[in-house]
Amino acid sequence: MATDQPLAGRGIVVTRPRELAGALAAAIEEAGGTAILFPTIAIEDVPPPDALRHLDSYDLAVFVSPTAAQKVMAHVPQWPTRVRAAAIGSGSRRELERHGVHGVLVPEEGADSEALLRLPDLQQMRGKRVVIFRGGAGRPLLGKALTSRGATVQYAECYRRTLSSADPGPMLESWSRGGVHAVTVSSSEGLDNFVTLIGEKHVETIPLFVPHERVAARAREHGAKEVVVAGAADTAVLERLVAYFHERA
Repeated sequence: MATDQPLAGRGIVVTRPRELAGALAAAIEEAGGTAILFPTIAIEDVPPPDALRHLDSYDLAVFVSPTAAQKVMAHVPQWPTRVRAAAIGSGSRRELERHGVHGVLVPEEGADSEALLRLPDLQQMRGKRVVIFRGGAGRPLLGKALTSRGATVQYAECYRRTLSSADPGPMLESWSRGGVHAVTVSSSEGLDNFVTLIGEKHVETIPLFVPHERVAARAREHGAKEVVVAGAADTAVLERLVAYFHERA
């Protein structure tokens, strides 16, 4: 196998929402693999949240995903300088920086609420007003923790996540012919939807690459036999894919 094509002959399923799958899919293809796009979460637009009308009244705005950053910044021509922005992961930070938001708080390691909450800047929150931009209901941990530290927290729904209507037929046909070698998932919800769409029996037979241990635990609950914690960033996922298949070459 050519060293510049370390994923040659490997079919990798990318389950991210279609709007967010492009960069990872391109990286897989550049490494010689075949990216199989099978989004398990569909993104639906919702009316702009009321929080945007008085954005400059907040001290901190938290973005739980790149989609949250995209949807909010579509309605914010200029970010208010008094509002600090925070992001769960590097993908959200890059999206904010693309729209001119600088000094974004983001964990150097980890890409979940727990990692964000460990940042020194978020320890003393008494009297701070915080808005959390997210897609529908999500984990309550972040809001509860910031509230316990003295902040006043408001949630703002800026998009909605639903079960994708993607047809699993073509992917399963490739799977049956040995064309699927790994599946990447980016969240517990995306994993649950994947199982809903194709069934648990398939999850038991394929390596799953997940962003962190919480999703890994969920994968094992679904019967997954081989789970690789790869991180959330595209570069980290690609590195783990390459290392995994190199070890089995």
